[in-house]
Amino acid sequence: MDNPDLYRFCPRCGGPLERRLLKPTEPERPVCARCGFIYYIDPKIAVGTIIATNAGGLILVRRAIEPGYGKWVFPGGYVDRGESLATAAVREAREECGLDIRLDALVNIYSYAGRAPVIVVYAATAVGGTLAIDEESLESAVFTRDALPWDDLAFRSTHEGLRDYLDGLRHPVHDVKG
Repeated sequence: MDNPDLYRFCPRCGGPLERRLLKPTEPERPVCARCGFIYYIDPKIAVGTIIATNAGGLILVRRAIEPGYGKWVFPGGYVDRGESLATAAVREAREECGLDIRLDALVNIYSYAGRAPVIVVYAATAVGGTLAIDEESLESAVFTRDALPWDDLAFRSTHEGLRDYLDGLRHPVHDVKG
């Protein structure tokens, strides 16, 4: 839901929401005309993992859902409320490609003007499991660094995350156990 105008009713009382400028340095916000509730439309947090195999390959999955149907991404998805970033990254890797992983470092955090998701990308190593797919994937594969499908990546964050990873960008993380 990148378009805040799609929200028309208050989640507390059901009254109509109207756009108001509350502070001159902030965007207009939906405010309930009945009870005054301010509806802050916050970003959605997603995680992704660039998973290396023991042989040095990188795991990608081909999407079976929109957006990006048929395009390649590293395993990832949305963080559930109350879930740590690390736990979500490990869970999404297991769900999307069947692998157990060890989070090694933070690659980077990506956000784009006008887009709701903030994407947190980790470097990880496969430590178990069997490469597989789920209902959100058409295919999973191991790519050498020289064979990555650059022209067939689903998202800007996929491209930038892989580029940063290959350029050696790594930030230490202190609590990667979840």
